[in-house]
Amino acid sequence: MPRTRDGVRGAVITGWGCAVGNRRVTNHDLEQTLDTSDTWIVERTGISERQVGGSTAELSIRSGQAALEMSGLDPASIDALVLSTTTPDRVVPATSATVQAGLGLQCGAFDVNAACSGWVYGLVNAHGLVAMGAERILLIGTDTLTRITDWSDRNTAVLFGDGSGAVVLEAVDGAGQMLAWDLDADGTAEELLFADIGGFVQMSGKEVFRRAVRIMVDSARKSIAHAGIDIEEVALVVPHQANKRIIEAATKQLGIPLDKSSVVLQRTGNTSSASIPLALVDALDNGRVKMGDLVLFVGFGAGMTAASAVIRWGATS
Repeated sequence: MPRTRDGVRGAVITGWGCAVGNRRVTNHDLEQTLDTSDTWIVERTGISERQVGGSTAELSIRSGQAALEMSGLDPASIDALVLSTTTPDRVVPATSATVQAGLGLQCGAFDVNAACSGWVYGLVNAHGLVAMGAERILLIGTDTLTRITDWSDRNTAVLFGDGSGAVVLEAVDGAGQMLAWDLDADGTAEELLFADIGGFVQMSGKEVFRRAVRIMVDSARKSIAHAGIDIEEVALVVPHQANKRIIEAATKQLGIPLDKSSVVLQRTGNTSSASIPLALVDALDNGRVKMGDLVLFVGFGAGMTAASAVIRWGATS
């Protein structure tokens, strides 16, 4: 995908918020029902605990409300709600409709399903809406993967948690924050990671790991090249939080020190669409992002999808 074109009206993030399930499930808890151990899980995934509970709409409303409050905007001023999720509460209608009503919005609302890459897909969509004239967008990434997890399968039960992350984007007169982006998918690999309607997540773990590193690195390199920057200029990487070893392998291949990454999966598990915004909110709340910093978002997901974007934090022109 190309660099964001000159003359396109951009946006900046002005508010953010998050929410997680209300029940903490540790690796020691899972030891009671699965043939596993805290050591085994941490060594292979980096996950120590995960938060469980809440519907996709409930978590989305909580994170969306926090983002709106931080931005100081009247909910009635939002022009569109974009909800990235792979676990809607119903087949019909889209969960974004429930969230729109719960937040008191008066705007269009739609779901985006690109699995764990979905929030970045939504981020690109939100900027597209701004380029077409929208003034304010609420972007939420939420998943309740524990509802489609087989808790008797030690290979998948240790991985997933429930969470939501939201941002408010507001149009600016200049180019805004988005420098470049990349979206990709390889439908021939969909059988590696899937869940049938009414079924549980099925995953070919080793092959997903191998492909995930490759497509994350490929997508990130494309966005960096399109942005016209050097990898050393990136101040923070916000990767999909699936597995710490995947993050380590991808950042190593990119030549980015691991300590430049925002990693929260040790306490959240894999929250799919929520993982990148949760990691972003954590970095922002801990003062890891300064005005003018270059931030790289990069993820992969079932499909198999991949997505990345480079933004300059706080940029207005």
